[in-house]
Amino acid sequence: MAPRFEYAPAPESRDIARLKPSYQIFVDGAFRDGSGESIKTINPADETPLAEVSEAGPSDVDDAVDSARRAFDGVWGRLPGRERGKYLFRIARAIQERARELAVLESLDNGKPIRESRDVDIPLAAAHFFYYAGWADKLSHAGFGAGPRPVGVAGQVIPWNFPLLMASWKLAPALACGNTVVLKPAETTPLSALVLAEILAAADLPPGVVNVLAGGPAIGAALVAHEGLDKVAFTGSTEVGRTIQRTLAGTGRRLTLELGGKAANIVFDDAPIDQAVEGIVNGIFFNQGQVCCAGSRLLVQESVADEIVTALQRRLSTLRVGDPLDKNTDVGAINSAAQLAKIRELSQSGEQEGARRWSPDCDLPDRGYWFAPTIFTDVSPANRIAREEIFGPVLSVLTFRTPAEAVEKANNTPYGLSAGVWTEKGSRILWMAQRLRAGVVWANTFNRFDPTAPFGGYKESGFGREGGRHGLEAYLDV
Repeated sequence: MAPRFEYAPAPESRDIARLKPSYQIFVDGAFRDGSGESIKTINPADETPLAEVSEAGPSDVDDAVDSARRAFDGVWGRLPGRERGKYLFRIARAIQERARELAVLESLDNGKPIRESRDVDIPLAAAHFFYYAGWADKLSHAGFGAGPRPVGVAGQVIPWNFPLLMASWKLAPALACGNTVVLKPAETTPLSALVLAEILAAADLPPGVVNVLAGGPAIGAALVAHEGLDKVAFTGSTEVGRTIQRTLAGTGRRLTLELGGKAANIVFDDAPIDQAVEGIVNGIFFNQGQVCCAGSRLLVQESVADEIVTALQRRLSTLRVGDPLDKNTDVGAINSAAQLAKIRELSQSGEQEGARRWSPDCDLPDRGYWFAPTIFTDVSPANRIAREEIFGPVLSVLTFRTPAEAVEKANNTPYGLSAGVWTEKGSRILWMAQRLRAGVVWANTFNRFDPTAPFGGYKESGFGREGGRHGLEAYLDV
């Protein structure tokens, strides 16, 4: 038996986040108190308050949209692409310069391990601004016709699982194309978006080009329904996406939706077992499984199912669950009490419907929102845990015998955001990718993102694409 090495604590200092006692909304290039209530944002790892956040009210939504319209009709709308690109480059460099601070802040506010915020979220946020800065003066060469024009004022509503990355994901292409924006971060994770507003102000972005409104679902609803918008972009739950689509139906305003997922991670019998196990772990336990494209359904070829499950259980026994600011931590805290309750309820339904539940021995902290990495075997495609998005560190294992059966089971879902295929045969990967109804298909990897690659789904996972050249189209009048 291999020796087990213990890890000494390696915590990152929370002082690096430079938390302020209070944060304000950002409208027309200035910070101000919102007309809504002030709330305290909570550290999900220990349930302690982090900071007081002034939330927007309906009048602030009106002011923000009006400010964005003035900026679009004024200086920003007339600015050449080359000049817009300079602002984006400046923002990207500022994110890099404050990367350590932003990583700690994100882990405090969200609960994700510092390794992930430091190595994934923040570098990718900067990369999106760098990438779209390069497109700003080349839009006529993007394949959408000569002289494409910006859409106008965009309302963008982002989720809590990747707060800064999702803000960058949406802001960068919109600004590169010449649009102005009103951004609404999630109510449980507003801090990094408000610090991003500080970066925008320091970059001398003209007033009104980007406005940031902290607030709950009511403010998000007021924003997407505002008649002053030309475009709405939303990332979040399928249920809310349906509501937004009904709200905008017949208005002529553009809409892109990136919604839920129930991705299939498909492992064939010729796949490299150790590599596949690492990909499975990354696919479902990255960010505590709070990822719309998480590989929450593992489809394993029947002949290697026992071997894969045994290796997976062995690997899970080495995962370290705990303090998100500890650099050794693999699995951090669930973002909120409400999300934890949902994960628990769906996991209980798995046991009630006959699936076998397994978790490694795991000492969870006494305070905070925690859930141990969990595997369900003997799962039926009819079980709730195989059909519904859990959005937590819970993996459902199913088996298949033939590639055709794997495709059928993988597509047996109302979602269509992502999938993964593990095999040594390139021809099989291409055969599977042609038949899987998913916006992204990873081959012998999972959860790999790049600003140059488009991302988006089919069916109840939404429509439209973000990232890459394709991500420009939603913000151009073509």
